[in-house]
Order: sequence, then C-alpha cells, then structure tokens
Amino acid sequence: MKFFKDKIAGKFHMIVPMKKVTVIVLDKDADSTVLSLRGLGVLHVEHAQKPQGEDIVNLKDNIALINSAVEILSSKEFYSASVASVHKKIIDLGLAARHVIDLQKRREQLEEYSHTLLEKIAQLKNWGDFSPSDIEELSKKNIYLRFYEIPLNQIRRVPEGVIPKQIFAQGGIAHCVLISRKKVEVPFKEAALPKAGLNALRQRLNEDRQAIERIKNELGGFVCYCQDFLRRKKSLEAELECREALRGMGKEGALAYIAGFLPQDKLETVLAQGKKEKWGLLVDEPSEEEEVPVLIRNPRWISLISPIFKFLEILPGYRELDISLPFLIFFSIFFGMLIGDAGYGLCYALLTFFVQRKYGHKIKNPSAFYLFYILSFCAVSFGLLTGTFFGQEWLVKLGIKPLVPALTDQHNIQAVCFFIGAMHLTIAHAWRLALKMPSLEALADLGWILVLWTSFFLAKTLVLGDSFPYFGKWLLVSGLTLVILFSSPNRNILKGVAQGLGIVALSLMNNFTDVVSYVRLFAVGLAGVAIADAFNSMAALVGHKGILAIIVSVFILGIGHTLGIVLGPVSVLVHGVRLNVLEFSGHANVTWSGNAYKPLKE
Repeated sequence: MKFFKDKIAGKFHMIVPMKKVTVIVLDKDADSTVLSLRGLGVLHVEHAQKPQGEDIVNLKDNIALINSAVEILSSKEFYSASVASVHKKIIDLGLAARHVIDLQKRREQLEEYSHTLLEKIAQLKNWGDFSPSDIEELSKKNIYLRFYEIPLNQIRRVPEGVIPKQIFAQGGIAHCVLISRKKVEVPFKEAALPKAGLNALRQRLNEDRQAIERIKNELGGFVCYCQDFLRRKKSLEAELECREALRGMGKEGALAYIAGFLPQDKLETVLAQGKKEKWGLLVDEPSEEEEVPVLIRNPRWISLISPIFKFLEILPGYRELDISLPFLIFFSIFFGMLIGDAGYGLCYALLTFFVQRKYGHKIKNPSAFYLFYILSFCAVSFGLLTGTFFGQEWLVKLGIKPLVPALTDQHNIQAVCFFIGAMHLTIAHAWRLALKMPSLEALADLGWILVLWTSFFLAKTLVLGDSFPYFGKWLLVSGLTLVILFSSPNRNILKGVAQGLGIVALSLMNNFTDVVSYVRLFAVGLAGVAIADAFNSMAALVGHKGILAIIVSVFILGIGHTLGIVLGPVSVLVHGVRLNVLEFSGHANVTWSGNAYKPLKE
C-alpha cells in the first residue's frame, strides 16, 4: 500500500519537498555569508526580523523612481518615438528618471491649466474681446461698466441712471453690460470680471500647448533609455533583496544567523559550501505552522499549463496537491466545448503561429505557444464532431453532417456535461483517497464519490427528465454512511458521527450544484454557436446582388465572427478556469494559498 501511495505522490504530486536551513556565522562575516548564499541561488530567505535601514529606504525610493519613469515612457503616445540607441549619450539614470518625472509633472500642470483656460474662453466667447484693465481705468474716471445676467422680461427694471447694453441672450436670460456714472445697486446676478481678455487667454492657451508639445518631444527623447532603466531596476531589486537578507538576519551576541527554505535536492550544495566557509548549519523539516514556499517541477508536457497559473497568479499550498495534470487535461476539454467551432479554433492556431514566428525569439519559455496549439486543436476537434465551422446552420443547409450527430442534440450534450462534471470531481476525491490510504479517512472520499454519481443521476432526472435508476438511492445511502462514519474517525464514535453529520449538512447540496454547474459548458457553447449563426443569417439576408451588397455581407460576417473570436477566450477564462479553480479544487481541498519559491540569487 505504501508503495502505491508513493507512486501516486511521485507521479502526480510535483511540489518539490523543502528543507528548512539555518546558517549560523560570526556577526563580522554576515555580509560575506549573504553574498555567498546569493551566489548559490537556492535559499528562499525567511527574515528573523523586519529588514530596516536607510540603505533599504534609499533602494526602494530609487526603484519607485525608475518605475515611475518607465511607466511614463511606456505610454502609447511614445510608441512611435525612436528607440535607436546607436548615438545615445551615457547619462546618470537616477537623474534622468527624476528629470522624466519632473517633466511629466510640469506637463500635467500645463494640461490642467489649459483645461481651465478653455473653460474661461468658453465663458467669455459670447461676451467678445475686451481688456479688463481698460474697464478698471474707466472706473477711475467715474464711468462704470459691469456685467449682469438679467431675465429678458425684467430688463425694464434696471434703475434710472443705468444704461443696459445687451450683448447676447441665452435660455431666456439677457447677458448685459450696465453703464453708469456711479455705482448703483442692481437687483440682478452680476457676472465676475475676468482677469484677462479673450485674446490674452487664447494667446496663453497657445503658449501652453506649445510648451506641452516641447515637453512631449523631450520625453520622447528618453524612450531609447527604457531598457537601461529596466536593467537598472533589476540591478537595484537584486541589491535590495541582498540588503534585506542582511538586515533581516537574527543576532545573538557575536553570532548572526539567516534562515530559509531550499529544495531537498539542493541541500548538499549548501552543506558543501558550509563546510568550505565553516558555517554552522541547522537542517530541519518544515513545521506545520510554517509558510513553506512552493516550487513545482513538472515534465515539460505538463508544464504547458504553467502560463495559466502565472496569469491567474495562483499556486497550491505546500501541503496541497499540484493539480497541473488534471487542470491541463480538463481545461483543454473545456476550451474545446466552450469555443465549439472548428473555424474559430483554426483562427486561434494561425494567430498563435503568427505571433510565435514574429515574437517567439524574444520569449524564453515557449510553453504558452504550445498550450494555445493544444487548445486550438481541441476547439477544431469539437467543432468537427458537432459540425460547426464559423456557425452551424449554413453547413446543415449544405447537407454537411457532423462527425458525431448525437452531440448536436441538446439532451445528449447536457448529459455529457453532467458526466464530465461527475468524472472531474471524482478524480479529485479518488486522488485524495489514494493519498490518505490506508487511513480510514480514505473511505470518506469513497463516500463522496458515490454521492457525486448520485448527483449525476439526479441532475439527469431533474434537468433532462430521465428516469432515476433504481440503485440510485443505495448509492446515496452508502455514500452518506461512509462520509458520516469516516470523515472524522474518532475513538468516541458518537463524536465522530456528529462531526460527520455536520460535514454532510454543509456539503451535500454543494455536491449536487457542483455537478449541475458543468452545464455551463453546454450553455456558453450553444450561445457562441447561436451568435455565429445569427450573423451568418444577417449577412445572407443582405443578399449578394451587386458589389455593395457583397461588401455589406462581408462586413457583417467580419464583425460577427471577430466578436466571437475575441469573446471566446473570455468565456473560457470565466467558466473554464472556474470549473478547475473552484469546483475541482474545492473537492481536491486545494485552496491556492501557496507563495512562490523565490531564492536569494544573483
């Protein structure tokens, strides 16, 4: 039994076992020890104390500075800027980053003020151009010009001695200049006198726009340094990691120590270096309470799924299952069913080929390309099985039959979805069962497998109207009995049964809903085919008589199928990923709580 369990763990559980190592040295040798460990590049450091110090603050500030500069220079408006580096000058990258940030701040200030100027110009446009200083001069000679907003039907209420001059009217309001020899109280709303005239504002706006353009051009001149900034950032981050490791070391009198985790197969490397450097080494197994970093090593063909994990930024916990293999298999199946169109699958394959030919030499890990080839193959395969190629109806009208006509029947395809759901979740519990053996707790997972298949038959009965099999109730009774008795085996039988009943109460309904949730594969796939058929029908209705009709038909087909090709992967991310990350992972007890193994290295 142990042999079988070890084979299961070795074949499918690819999370690398870790050792906890503590390196003890004299305090005076702390710097050289950290540098030596960085050279080895195998120790994932766990700080004994919070790393603090002026050097760390400065490094973080410099990294933030370069990040800001790169973010500014990565704007789309600089895509056309020359990045030729043949004649670029050697510059202080720190000063250059500060200059880029200062330029951007100045530009933002000018753009904000330009918006204010535009608002003022819009307000003054109808009043016409005048000089506020001239109005001030007239007031000194007892000639007062003031701006008022007066309802059209109340202009007559202007006091005597005041001459109203209407400039323009808008929305029942007359915008007037009131002229008088002395200041007179007027019972209407007065408009504030601007600080500058219309032409002066326009001139200032033009000057600001020219300044913004000069700043933009100057910023574009720094685009050629983006790669230098990124290299500098990488260097600073490596230095920061090293300084944090040093500042995070524990201190005990004249001794200093640094602790961390490393892969079990790298232990000899550290032991050999420790012997050479005369380190004190303490090697131990990680405790249950410790947050052990996760390193996954899979065969290359299983590692094809790793781009999805990186995109989602998820990792199983150290003591959880690595579900890379079932994730790869079922994610591919889900992709095929959710896209469900051989034409779309062919487009994905061609796009992948184009991107790989154009940019593949720049990418170190080509796993994503091969993953997309597999996914495209699955979409093409399911499309051929169901007779779907840029839609389905037009093939039916031409008399072209699918390879498996039964898959075009909604009843059958929904039954297939329920079967896939039950099988997928069964694998999760079967895996846990194998790893728990020979413990009695393994029987609880056998019980859940029986409950899952009861849920499968129940889903077919309630959703599809099929008859419930006579042995279904015995499946349910047997499954629940095993779950209740063996979920928490205890010397106190009543306590164990009570805990089992609690687990059943919380999880029984979830098993049924989890199986039923796989019907989304049918629903989303059907919606995609329906959209494709709808656009095909719209294009056919336009007709093919005349050049214009053909152009419009092609335009409709292009828009419709482009929409399907773009939205297809979105539906896969929403539904295909969910079934693996939530439903399957929940039954496999994978919480995705892992943190990645990041060793201190050069």
